[in-house]
Amino acid sequence: MSGALKEVRNRIKSVQSTQQITKAMKMVSAAKLRRAQDAIIQMRPYANKLQEMLSNIVSNSEGEVGGVLATERPVEKVLLIVITSDRGLAGAYNANLVKAAKATISERYSRQFANGNVTIWNIGKKGWEALLKANYKTDATYKDIFLNLRFETVQACAQAAVKGFEDRQFDVVEIVYSQFKNAATQRFVVERFLPIPKVVAGPNAKKSDFIFEPNREELIAELMPKILNTQLFKAVLDANASEHGARMTAMDKASDNANELLRSLKISYNRARQAAITTELTEIVSGAAALQG
Repeated sequence: MSGALKEVRNRIKSVQSTQQITKAMKMVSAAKLRRAQDAIIQMRPYANKLQEMLSNIVSNSEGEVGGVLATERPVEKVLLIVITSDRGLAGAYNANLVKAAKATISERYSRQFANGNVTIWNIGKKGWEALLKANYKTDATYKDIFLNLRFETVQACAQAAVKGFEDRQFDVVEIVYSQFKNAATQRFVVERFLPIPKVVAGPNAKKSDFIFEPNREELIAELMPKILNTQLFKAVLDANASEHGARMTAMDKASDNANELLRSLKISYNRARQAAITTELTEIVSGAAALQG
């Protein structure tokens, strides 16, 4: 019985140690989440308005205004930019993103994938490891962006994607990432990056009337790369906040589960201890009775 008591005591100590780690990780993630949340909340309205403005201009323009970056063409070569995290212990966060990337390929680009024409650029180590293991055509050039998360590092990825589209290395570029809603909620989305999507206006929608200075073509040529850089940076900031939110939630649940397990183990320990005491008392009484007899 003493062996059983020792085993339960060891398990209790182990769970308590694990709980200390999960609580510490939750506090660290909460601190990082506040900074990441502030960054995306400040960036999102600006980025969304820029994207809306560009899409409206391209949609309401006559001819080929917008050039190559706004031109739809038959999709033969596909690029997916998949944004995950560098670290695990974030619940199903990374698994859901990898699942979304695989579903996008199987549902939209199965023919291109069969021909070996689907390329994945990974931002974040976890997605790269999972997709590489699953034998997808991956590129690790930008996977370490979160080690040095700055606009310039993300811009390099965006510019490379733009150049690949202009050079016809890719006919469509999509971003797979998690939109941050709050600490407990993320929305996994697949968002068109290139060609620049046009706004589908309803029958009663008013046509946007912009006054351009300088001329429309010059302005769009200047704005397009900057807006695309901002669009990818917004997605990376969204993913960064989502990761910390998912990890904070996962560690909170892990701490709660540890509490439940500790409660169960302590009950088991007390029962085993009572059983051991009862056995000892029985042996003492039996011994005393034997001596008296």
